[in-house]
Amino acid sequence: MTTSTDRVRTDHLVHTVHEPQLSRTLFADTRLSPLWALLRVYVGYEWLSAGIEKAGSPVWVGAQAGTAVGGFLKGALAKTGGDHPSVQGWYAWFIEHVALPNAALFSYLVTFGEIAVGIALILGLFTGIAAFFGGLMNANYLLAGTVSTNPLLFILATWLVLGWRVAGWLGVDRWLLPRLGVTSSSTVVKSG
Repeated sequence: MTTSTDRVRTDHLVHTVHEPQLSRTLFADTRLSPLWALLRVYVGYEWLSAGIEKAGSPVWVGAQAGTAVGGFLKGALAKTGGDHPSVQGWYAWFIEHVALPNAALFSYLVTFGEIAVGIALILGLFTGIAAFFGGLMNANYLLAGTVSTNPLLFILATWLVLGWRVAGWLGVDRWLLPRLGVTSSSTVVKSG
C-alpha cells in the first residue's frame, strides 16, 4: 500500500537539454582556444588603449574630470529629437537625471572600467564577466547615439560571453576558475 507521500510526482522532474554539437564545438572545445584568445586579446587591447588614453587626459581624470563625458552626454541629448531619434526618450531621461549630474563620477567609471575590462580580457581573467561589462559599456555608447567601433566590439563581447569556457583557456581562467569551482572537466571539451 502506497501513501500520497510515497508517490513520485512526475510534473516536477528535471529535464536536461543537451547542447548541440555545433554550439559545443564553438563554445566549449579547447581546440578553438587560440582563436578565442586572439579575439579576446584584440577586444582587450581596444578597451585598454581607450582607457589609457582617457586616463592621461585631465578632462577625463583629474581636476577637470567630467568635462569630456559631460560634452559627450550633452551631444547625446541633442540626438533625441525628430521622428527617428538616435537616442530614445527613456535613455535621455537617464542621461539628464543620472549621468549628467554625476559627470565626474561617470568619467572615472568609464576610464577605469575600460582599463579594467582591457586588462582582464588580455590576461584571460574572468573573461565572461569582463566581456559582459565591456558589452554593457558598448551598449551604453550605442544607446547614446555613438556608432564608431561599438557595434563590432559589442558583437565580439557577446561572443566572448558565450565562449567564456574556452575564451580564457589560454589565460588565467584556465587555472583560476577550476580552483573557484566554476568549471570542471565536463564543462570544457579538451583537445586531445
